[in-house]
Parts: sequence; C-alpha cells; structure tokens
Amino acid sequence: MRRDAILRQLGYSVTPNAIEQVQRVMDNTKDYDYVEKHLISLHDTLKPRLSFVAISSTHDYFKIKNEAVGEEMVQSTKDIIQKWSKKYKIALEKVPNKETYYVLGKSA
Repeated sequence: MRRDAILRQLGYSVTPNAIEQVQRVMDNTKDYDYVEKHLISLHDTLKPRLSFVAISSTHDYFKIKNEAVGEEMVQSTKDIIQKWSKKYKIALEKVPNKETYYVLGKSA
C-alpha cells in the first residue's frame, strides 16, 4: 500500500489514524503521484541538516521543516528547498514566522 510506504519513508508508525491522515494529505496535494517521488528525495537530502518532510498536525498537507542550526546552515537549507521547488515545479506556502513550508502540490 502506498500510504504505508510514504508513512514508513517519513519515519511514522503505520496506524489506522496515520493512514487516514496521510490519505487526506494525499487527496489534498495537487498531482500527488508526481510530488511523492520528489518528496522522499528531498526528505533524504534534508536529514543531515536536521530538517525533514513531515505531515502537518494542523493542516492536511505535507510540510517541510527547516530545523538547521546556525544562520548559514538555515540559509543553505532554505536555498535547497527553494531550488527543489523550482526544479520540480512544486508549489509551497511558507508558514508565517517559521522556517516551515506546506507542500501544496504541482504548480501550473
């Protein structure tokens, strides 16, 4: 099951609640099939920078959390996220006052 796979790849336990939540996120992500393969590669790229892709607990979106330490690392991680978004044409929405972005889906 794809829902199980994405949960495991992002480090979540596979529970009935998690499966329901990730299904809502998948349904809410424009062109999810396209976005999915790129999300996992971004997640793997961000891990060494203490940053990651997760499921939002407040909105039905995947989110990218930039939790890098130090101004230079935060900025370079932000650059990686922006380049990824442009390269794969994936729309992001920045969360105000946080280094977090919601993944909206493939941009037009």
